[in-house]
Amino acid sequence: MQKEFDRWNTLKKRINDNSSHIFFKEREVWFINMGANVRFEQDGKGDKFLRPVLVIKKFNKEMFWGLPCTGSKKQGKYYKYIGNINNKENSVILSQLRILSSARLVYKIGSVSENVFLSVLDQVKDLISETQDGVKVSMRKN
Repeated sequence: MQKEFDRWNTLKKRINDNSSHIFFKEREVWFINMGANVRFEQDGKGDKFLRPVLVIKKFNKEMFWGLPCTGSKKQGKYYKYIGNINNKENSVILSQLRILSSARLVYKIGSVSENVFLSVLDQVKDLISETQDGVKVSMRKN
């Protein structure tokens, strides 16, 4: 399948020039302009390259860590089911954690419960603290 990098690049330039700020919080699920990405990275869909993303960590009004969602009920080492959001089953793709600009936010579609959110965070921490051979490394707080 041919990816539409040129069309995405045109939209990305408009998103970059947008100076408005959107208020968002951790635990919320937003449709964002995810874009056309390389190979197995998650892409957005449609004219605006949209994909739902769970806000994991808000650093400031401009930047956050987000986990892309998939519209199905998946479990496993790299997926965490987060429930029905906006009348659709959703799982986050833990292996696709990425830093995102708040300029990509389009509209909020819901939020996850605190229990689900903490469970997602635990699974992200487990994934990050695991080395290639499956041995855990220390994740000390300073």
